[in-house]
Amino acid sequence: MSSGCETYLSFIQSQVRPAGKAAACELKRAVTISRQSGCGAHAIAEKLAQYLQDRSPKAAAPWTVFDRNLMERVLTDHNLPERIAKFMPEDRVSEIEDAMDELFGLRPAAWTLVQQTSETILHLASLGNVILLGRGANIVTAKQPGAVHVRLVGSVERRVAAMQEFDGLTRKAALERIRREDLGRQRYFKKYFGKDIADPLLYHLVLNTDLLSSETAARLIGDTVLGVRAE
Repeated sequence: MSSGCETYLSFIQSQVRPAGKAAACELKRAVTISRQSGCGAHAIAEKLAQYLQDRSPKAAAPWTVFDRNLMERVLTDHNLPERIAKFMPEDRVSEIEDAMDELFGLRPAAWTLVQQTSETILHLASLGNVILLGRGANIVTAKQPGAVHVRLVGSVERRVAAMQEFDGLTRKAALERIRREDLGRQRYFKKYFGKDIADPLLYHLVLNTDLLSSETAARLIGDTVLGVRAE
């Protein structure tokens, strides 16, 4: 079993508790993080999970980050073969490839995969104590009272420098990766949700990671999450 699937199963098991009046009234909290490529979203998400866990009751389910392991869960939830995973990154496959593969029955259509991904996102958010990266999760969970939506942005120069430092890329390779990933996420968001991913009105917080350490960003997000109250 992959580590991502193990993380998910551990999370689900921790959420299984006897139903009761208090549990029924409990606000289910979730965080969605949209990001420009190279903003350090993974590091911030992990620090955020720890920050929130440290401030949660001892009996609370662990705060868990879902990113690449989310795709593994989608495959499991919808009984899809593992080979489908390569088609699931945000806007990685062209519309022509999607149409041809659907015609010959090689995989589900992109719209179907997005719907299935959204269903899994909603399920996780309904359990609470989750941090979801990408996939339009802020739109999918827009009506959930306990969800906080965050957008991470930064200058191209700082993001290139981060990729060079942490991923060992050349400047040219880092620039190309940033261009490809940012454009892919913009297209994915626009095509499947009809929204501009950069619209600040879609988020509770828009944080400039040029000016904030990952620890500070995690604290700002965490304090916002903890400040949310049931209406």
